[in-house]
Amino acid sequence: MRTVKSLLLLMLLAALAPHAAFAQAGFGAVGDEGAPGRMQQWLVPTPLPDVRSHALLFRPLGEGPFQLAVIAHATTQNLLRRAQMPQPEYRALASFLVARGFAVLVPERPGHGATGGKYLEDQGGCDEADYARSGRATAEEITAAADFMRRQPFIKPAGVVIVGHSAGGWGALALAGQADVSAIIVFAAGRGGRANDFPNQVCAPHTLKAAATEFGKGSRVRVTWLVAANDSYFSPAFSKELADAFRSGGSKVNFVALPAWGGEGHWLAESEGGVKLAGPELDRALQFGRVGRSGKR
Repeated sequence: MRTVKSLLLLMLLAALAPHAAFAQAGFGAVGDEGAPGRMQQWLVPTPLPDVRSHALLFRPLGEGPFQLAVIAHATTQNLLRRAQMPQPEYRALASFLVARGFAVLVPERPGHGATGGKYLEDQGGCDEADYARSGRATAEEITAAADFMRRQPFIKPAGVVIVGHSAGGWGALALAGQADVSAIIVFAAGRGGRANDFPNQVCAPHTLKAAATEFGKGSRVRVTWLVAANDSYFSPAFSKELADAFRSGGSKVNFVALPAWGGEGHWLAESEGGVKLAGPELDRALQFGRVGRSGKR
């Protein structure tokens, strides 16, 4: 009888072992793969030691290794909207990248939705907006997730491509000086757009341009900057001013104003039609960001 009980106890411990290991590590895959693109929930690190980012991973068939692309989502200064924000997916954009051989991570940053925790990238009020600090905070969050994924056996450690949308794009620009980033693609990058919910009004635009100039200094990679003609957060005219400010710091920027899309061009990156519209420019940008099996471009 004692032998049977001991055997049952060993079987129970064996069954619980993977879960115990996961609880101790706190990071990694959660659940099975699904469609599209082997979509799978992951938990990845953030700059906050007690906060794990809820993330979606997409990847091609096979064992890899695959080059990594990280999609950085948009945000809002509104606390309630951030708390209620559904997990960002960017399925169409992820599918586009997976079809071109990339593994794609979409991490939810602290202060948003199920991830929760402190909102690290708060820019402050309009009069005292600190866009440089908020951009660097977003960049640190992107880096924490990317560094973890680069240690996975199915990921190439070199040449991360960062694709950022709105505030996520703003954070991506702050990474332009990092040696392990091979390309940056931004959709309507910036912060403080639609100030007080008025279209084409940007909070403290001169401060935003000054921060863009700062981010452009020491840039190592080519930046592709995309914006739709009907973007009411950061119009093509203002976005070009931002891109020119970023370029003045010495960076290489390919600025492209895309045709109008839908009712609000700011959300182009989140839809299949918008990604299709941007497709040719995305393909051109990815040519500069590809690395070979050796890790070299």
